[in-house]
Amino acid sequence: MELLFEKIAIYSLAILLCLIIIFIYLRKERRNSKKVEAKILKAKQEGMYEPVSLHPVVDEGSCISTGACIAACPEHDILGIRNGKATTINASQCIGHGACFHACPTQAITLCIGTEKRGVELPHVNQHFETNVPGIFIAGELGGMGLIKNAVEQGRQAVENIVKAHKKNHQATYDLIVVGAGPAGISASLNAKKHNLKCLTLEQDTLGGTVFTFPRSKIVMTSPMDVPLHGKVKLSETSKTELLDFWTSVLQKNAIPIRENIKVEAITHENGHFKVEAITGEEFTTNAVLLSIGRRGTPRKLGIPGETMEKVAYRLLEAEEIKGKDIMVVGGGDSAIESALILAGLNKVTLTYRSDAFSRIKPKNNAKIQEAMADGRVNVMFNTNPVKIEKEQVIVSAGSDDKELAIKNDLIYIFAGGELPTQFLQKIGILITKKFGDAILKHK
Repeated sequence: MELLFEKIAIYSLAILLCLIIIFIYLRKERRNSKKVEAKILKAKQEGMYEPVSLHPVVDEGSCISTGACIAACPEHDILGIRNGKATTINASQCIGHGACFHACPTQAITLCIGTEKRGVELPHVNQHFETNVPGIFIAGELGGMGLIKNAVEQGRQAVENIVKAHKKNHQATYDLIVVGAGPAGISASLNAKKHNLKCLTLEQDTLGGTVFTFPRSKIVMTSPMDVPLHGKVKLSETSKTELLDFWTSVLQKNAIPIRENIKVEAITHENGHFKVEAITGEEFTTNAVLLSIGRRGTPRKLGIPGETMEKVAYRLLEAEEIKGKDIMVVGGGDSAIESALILAGLNKVTLTYRSDAFSRIKPKNNAKIQEAMADGRVNVMFNTNPVKIEKEQVIVSAGSDDKELAIKNDLIYIFAGGELPTQFLQKIGILITKKFGDAILKHK
């Protein structure tokens, strides 16, 4: 009988310990859920909750709450665990690494673009990166993949598909013309050389594409990537200059020239191949075309008097040369914030933004601009819009009553986003569709 009581006591103690452990675990889970809920509430208040580009969507039925997706994400507070399931927090901060997608052991994550409320316009491409126009391919930011590593991989894969469909006996001058010399275009050019394709790369600005327009001190966040004719390269944190030096070195080593300042105006199909016309009047013929241009290659204008003046710019270059000026920065995105912070060291900077708070900016940028506002390095004017640019000042309307204020000014930088080259694509015949939460990358 004593042995029976001992066994009952041992089992009871074991059950009690299990219950205590479960209680502690559940209490910890509730606390963590409350923290995540608070972060989600804050994200909604700050406009960070709604995704603006590529982002993860979690299938709660498949999620087993391992936290692998959170650990894999290189960013901060994009994902969290709430009520035992993974969920997005600051979805607008997601830049499409895809690390969560690959880390999930139950394949519960799908990478999507757009939402039910906010659609994103994208050109139509198939799994081979070919558009509805046979022979014209798209890779990189224009196709929804802006992350450098992903763009590099898409450029490489697109050329692999072009090689498979390559016609050796065509009458065109080139096998392939790559339009755009950003990460996707550079990768494609390198891979074309690897496969002995006669390739021409045209860039409307300068080498690096969108990357070149980053402020000089901007840190480019990327992860290991496989660069054709070079191999694996890991650049966890690097400056724009270092990245461009790397691209230049790889291209020079492989004797691949880039035709800069050549903007493509039209692409037409004739005599079994494509004719590519540049705004300079030059014409080129090719068997295939790869478009690796940016989604925001054309800056969005404000459409106000004085915007054509020489002191107006839409990107910041050589910031260290600008000193002792009264500068206005227009916009509330990361580019505007970073530019204002860079210029604030040696200039008097005023930042105007049409909304009453910053939204969809990186947490680090938000912390830095708040600090700059607090110590007076940047004068931020919310709920304001420039209405007229004059030689020595800018007129802005402020508040609900549109009261006009004159701000002393030497230079004005406008970061109002850019426009999808819709007309250019439609002129070629490429279909453009609006994605409302469509899956870009999902498990089979």
